[in-house]
Amino acid sequence: MTAVLVVFAGKNGGTREIAEVIATELRAQELRVDVRDAADVAGVEEYAAVVLGSALYYSRWRPEAVRLLERHVDDLRERPVWLFHSGPCGPGAALVQVSLPAKVAFLAAQIDAERTATFGGRLDPARARGLIARFMASGRRAGDFRDWDLIRAWARDVGRRVRTRVLL
Repeated sequence: MTAVLVVFAGKNGGTREIAEVIATELRAQELRVDVRDAADVAGVEEYAAVVLGSALYYSRWRPEAVRLLERHVDDLRERPVWLFHSGPCGPGAALVQVSLPAKVAFLAAQIDAERTATFGGRLDPARARGLIARFMASGRRAGDFRDWDLIRAWARDVGRRVRTRVLL
């Protein structure tokens, strides 16, 4: 059975929940999957494929996700890697495609990562920290804008591609 590492980076649990749903879909395709916080990943050598996701904050990836890409660029180059980010909130969030931040785009190109998926995010007024976050959470952007059907479909596609690109 092929091992896939699903990694997440976020502050409030929304990206972790997406990673767990992705892992569930991959396991349904008989893939062995580990889910880890990006800050806790020491290496990727034992995995045949990697899925890495970060929450977007002010159009930036979480630093721990960027560090993981930087530290493991050589090992990531040797296996298929899928990237996703979550963050757009408000009406129509599921339709928004956000470009990778420049540094992440450079690293993604170095490892030949697959095209990045953008998923809507979750903005919970009770968890909003800081003036800007509280302001954003007080209006139409507050709520859960993750499209679980879209996330599951993307994960199933990743699973099919892992199975065809990596010898089982």
